[in-house]
Amino acid sequence: MDLFDATWTDAAVADTALAVLPVGSTEQHGPHAPLGTDVVTAQAVASAGVDRYDGDPALAPAIPVGVAAEHRQFTGTLWVSEPTFRAYVRETIESLASHGWDRVVVVNGHGGNIDALRELCGTLTREETAYAVPFTWFDAVDLAAFDTAMGHGGPAETSLVRHVRSELVAADRLDDAAAGAAAGWGDWQSGTNLAYDSAEFTDNGVVGDPRASSAELGEQLLGAAADALAELLGAVKTRDVSRPPHR
Repeated sequence: MDLFDATWTDAAVADTALAVLPVGSTEQHGPHAPLGTDVVTAQAVASAGVDRYDGDPALAPAIPVGVAAEHRQFTGTLWVSEPTFRAYVRETIESLASHGWDRVVVVNGHGGNIDALRELCGTLTREETAYAVPFTWFDAVDLAAFDTAMGHGGPAETSLVRHVRSELVAADRLDDAAAGAAAGWGDWQSGTNLAYDSAEFTDNGVVGDPRASSAELGEQLLGAAADALAELLGAVKTRDVSRPPHR
């Protein structure tokens, strides 16, 4: 059940404790991919995973702004602090739980959100407000099995957007995107990333070669991510979430 499209009376009779909350970011993804890439991909994976799951979880609207100050030098990027982000996601989950949807999978499309979501979901679970777990789609898929890599605005992300919203990808800019891209994320020394902002190591915000992207690859990645999410929903539904006693 898509809460954005449903009436409140439809929502009131939904027979499920499961909810799915997509979370993304509005940030640069090079000259070829939309600022909303992480929202588009999170929404697509969340929707496809719900469709593949044998049940009808409540699908919440996506949260479009996340922890993305690392891209602040690129025009159009929006970001909030980690405390603000955690508070917004927390209160959204609390409102879901108040209606009985107290087992929540947060479907994440942005790497910068990962640490904050893990901490927040753990806190909510320990407080017994809701059993919440974060799911980052590109960590759930074996990208190497598809002979691709994540990067940033790279082949994996670009492929998924080309599959679900092809009109948002400027295919005529892929060569320029590749020309200004970095080979990898960060500037590393002694196991330490010396760079805090992406503008320190990539000229145009891209990491990886988006010319290796395709709608066909995007379809395969979406299928794999949706399968993984559907399996996770099953595990979350049946998990014993009682807390272990003090020892």
